[in-house]
Amino acid sequence: MNKKELKEFLDAKVVQYNHPNFIESDPIQIPHLFSKKEDIEISGFLTATIAWGNRRSIINNAHKMMDLLDHSPYDFILNHSETDLERLQSFVHRTFNGNDFTQFVKSLKHLYTAHNGLEAVFSKYSETNSLQLSIHKFKTHFFEIHHLDRTKKHVSDPLKNSAAKRINMFLRWMIRNDNTGVDFGIWNSLNPAQLSCPLDVHSGNVARQLKLLKRKQNDAKALAELDKSLRQLDPIDPVKYDFALFGLGVFEGF
Repeated sequence: MNKKELKEFLDAKVVQYNHPNFIESDPIQIPHLFSKKEDIEISGFLTATIAWGNRRSIINNAHKMMDLLDHSPYDFILNHSETDLERLQSFVHRTFNGNDFTQFVKSLKHLYTAHNGLEAVFSKYSETNSLQLSIHKFKTHFFEIHHLDRTKKHVSDPLKNSAAKRINMFLRWMIRNDNTGVDFGIWNSLNPAQLSCPLDVHSGNVARQLKLLKRKQNDAKALAELDKSLRQLDPIDPVKYDFALFGLGVFEGF
């Protein structure tokens, strides 16, 4: 395919998969349980954090997270007691355990009380065409309080060559307004042109087959290469193609 044909092909796949039906089988369904901005972003961040492995397991365990937070994540984050935190010890998703969950709750409280919340932190360090520095700075602020060293592995850092797939996915959810009711678009201080594609095994493999990506590893360098290719197709909303790449890989075995 030439560039024009490739764009037409991928644009059609975006329309096919960037659809409310997508929510039914995707972890994005968890933040869709809420209507308050802070509940949406906190539930979205926690869900994205555990978004690796079996998708059904991710969704089930994200529901358990919300149960443990009394289905009021923002209120729990701000007003929990030490006794409230004890119940979080029962949580486990692969290598993310109750100690990690407890640390995340404490760190999120710190962000909302000391840094004006998640959106404010990511906005403060944003660049014209990238939020990768923002992710790095976010991790710094997230762990500037006393923390468990083991928990740091659950927040990726692009400046250490991570593709930061889960955080980039979370940022897509919060920033991109797709007018179809899938992504939320509730962070108005940032815009979709700054987003990077959530690069994983599925989107990476499809991108390589379509010659959008040459690098073999799914790391920060590969992400930069893929970002450049997708921005050539649509500089205003490049990450809409995440729906096409993911859908082709997961649902069509492309």
